[in-house]
Amino acid sequence: MTLFALTWPIFIEILLHMLMGNADTLMLSQYDDNAVAAVGVSNQLMSVIIVMFGFVATGTTILVAQYLGAGDRERAGQTAVVSIVLNIIAGLMLSAALLFFGRPILGAMNLPPELMDMALIYLQIVGGFAFVQAVIMTVGAVLKSHGFTKDVMYVTLGMNVLNVVGNFILIFGMFGAPELGAMGVAISTAAARTIGTIVLFGLLARRVRGELPWHYLTARFPKRDVRDLLKIGVPTAGEHLAYNGSQVVITMFIASMGTVALTTRVYTLNIIMFTLLFSIAIGQGTQILIGHMVGEKRFDDAYRRCLRSLSIGIGVSTFAAITVYIFGEQIFSIFTSNQQIVELGMTLLLLTILLEPGRAFNLIVINALRAGGDVRFPVYIGILSMWGVAVTVSYGAGIWLGFGLAGIWIAMALDEWLRGLLMLWRWRTKKWQKMSFADNPAAETDEPVPQTAGH
Repeated sequence: MTLFALTWPIFIEILLHMLMGNADTLMLSQYDDNAVAAVGVSNQLMSVIIVMFGFVATGTTILVAQYLGAGDRERAGQTAVVSIVLNIIAGLMLSAALLFFGRPILGAMNLPPELMDMALIYLQIVGGFAFVQAVIMTVGAVLKSHGFTKDVMYVTLGMNVLNVVGNFILIFGMFGAPELGAMGVAISTAAARTIGTIVLFGLLARRVRGELPWHYLTARFPKRDVRDLLKIGVPTAGEHLAYNGSQVVITMFIASMGTVALTTRVYTLNIIMFTLLFSIAIGQGTQILIGHMVGEKRFDDAYRRCLRSLSIGIGVSTFAAITVYIFGEQIFSIFTSNQQIVELGMTLLLLTILLEPGRAFNLIVINALRAGGDVRFPVYIGILSMWGVAVTVSYGAGIWLGFGLAGIWIAMALDEWLRGLLMLWRWRTKKWQKMSFADNPAAETDEPVPQTAGH
């Protein structure tokens, strides 16, 4: 199991997920700029909801990887079963909340009145099917921890194809279908995710056949497994919630700047997410490898793996940010002909060259810390930095000093660099070596990570 073998399917998978969002934005941009802004604000809320599912998925990835590294396949299977059921329950609860309380939530975000109806219908449809995304994330985490990253990639590819075809038909009313605009994007997204969930379950039954003890849940309440998942997941969710909560507040600042600022932010974020792909993929691949190494007690290998991954991630993400800036005007012209949006977006792309190396620190080193079991430190630092730096400086530079979106981008860069450097310091202390969840006292050698089926 090598970093490259794990990372390239994860890279393609994440790229396809981003293309799914970009396809929505690009196709809606040909329909109405206001629809783009409305869907962008709703997706900001959806990102907070997805964090709630992500904390179980993150715990699943780490625990399953550590147990497999320790050779305890029974515990790995039990953890997988508990996490899937736990996220289904959480998903149904959050779906109901978005369905019934969408309007007051959007109203609290200072959404311009002309965007409310479009944003609400999108949020109710996509949010109503949020439990499907919960299942996708958890089943995908189980498959990837076993090394089947290509399976998740192929399913994501299929979901993208279905989403684009559905968008084409339902946004513009092709082949006799009604012209639904933002509602069409929502229906297409929900349908593609539902089909993807069914396929993932089929792959799970095939790839991990015999290692998923569903009867385990009927014997007794899985207190130990839930405790371990929450021990990793709750702090992880706290960090993500702190980030996404700060982004919601920052979105409220941007909303007060008007629809042009909101739309520019949506387009820019869609573009720069491509610069982030490499760091995300390297971070996830590194997390799986370090989880296996920690389960085997190969701490020195794990330590070096993180530092090598970090140097690769910083270099590649910086190069990608520079490349995107060079071709920025051409890329923006695909989305919009509004010159005011293009000029403002180019300023943000220039500042992104400063932002991306800091993000690489966070994505790679924080994933490594979690894989080692050190999950609380990133939360404490994250809350302090996201709210003490990102939100505070965003208001000060963006609103009070009048720098607008540029001031907000500077605040984001300061936040990412501060957290990244502190995470690297924490990794170098090696305190994570005493925080492993898997008990494997016999695995004290530096032998290679054992291969699992399908590698």
